[in-house]
Amino acid sequence: MKKKLTALKSLLIVSAFLLPLNLLAQEDVGDLFKASPADATKLVDAYINPLFKGLGVGLNSGWNTSAKTKGFLRFDLRITGTLAFVPKSDQTYDVNTLGLQNVSPVNPSSSTGPTAFGVDNEGALMKFNADPTQTFRLPQGSGIHFVPSPQVQLTVGLPKNIDVSLRLVPNIKLGEDAGSINMFGIGAKVEVLPLIMGKKDKLLPFDLAVALGLTRLNYNLPLDINNGKYANQELDIKINGFSADAIISKNLLFFTPFASVGFNTSNSNLSALGTYDFDAPTIGNPNGTQTYTDPVVIKNNDISGLKASLGFQLKLSFFKIYASYTQAQYSYVNGGIGFGFGK
Repeated sequence: MKKKLTALKSLLIVSAFLLPLNLLAQEDVGDLFKASPADATKLVDAYINPLFKGLGVGLNSGWNTSAKTKGFLRFDLRITGTLAFVPKSDQTYDVNTLGLQNVSPVNPSSSTGPTAFGVDNEGALMKFNADPTQTFRLPQGSGIHFVPSPQVQLTVGLPKNIDVSLRLVPNIKLGEDAGSINMFGIGAKVEVLPLIMGKKDKLLPFDLAVALGLTRLNYNLPLDINNGKYANQELDIKINGFSADAIISKNLLFFTPFASVGFNTSNSNLSALGTYDFDAPTIGNPNGTQTYTDPVVIKNNDISGLKASLGFQLKLSFFKIYASYTQAQYSYVNGGIGFGFGK
């Protein structure tokens, strides 16, 4: 019985807010719903974990491109994109390390599969322990080794050298098969030198600031794993990101280079809700299935660590261009444009 799960492809489309980033060719992640919820949870988690790490990095990226804060009620609207690079270590997984109970590789020495962002080849051949004559393949990768994500941000200057930033996507239904998404993020930046030195901060040839950002992404996707047998199947995903940075920059007419060091974290929660039939063949019953409700729950602390960035801001009247590179657990590049008035 063939089962198709389009969640991964839809997530990637959503991660770019409907930009044409159809990166994944395969739709058979549902074939990992095998034998038992415990095994399915481990297999799905191993396969798609780089997606959540990459999206978590994206939620934390692009908050600031200068240490200088804006004047009171001055603002800009920024549209940027991030490419988070999936390291080699997260492009494959080994089922022998997952602690599977009901399925195992046909050849124990050939037990790896590509993650969603691994090579575009199928993974190891797996068997059901209760009936080794029944086999299936681990899904193939996309051949893409980066995770894209966008940021749309409004920043407004407040008194006392403070900026506040807002990222907001109201609940949007993306279509009958693509689910719905909403996102909320809030950030703040405080310029440090005026607090410490008052007007004397003008004597120093650079600006310093500290900044925080917090974001929550919610995504819900209707599923059809069992060819329409159950109408209550859905995927519920929540991703949270937090970042803290210390920033230094220097305004050189229309060009502002900046550097920052900081810390960022992200966590994700994925739940496959509803009723599902799992393939569970046994000797004498090769088409056997078992039925479960809400079978898969995955909770991960995906990203946690230091980061360091270098970048610049190019200002041409009310139009700005941004670009940066960040070295981190998942290194990434960020770039985009902005529109605004006032310093």
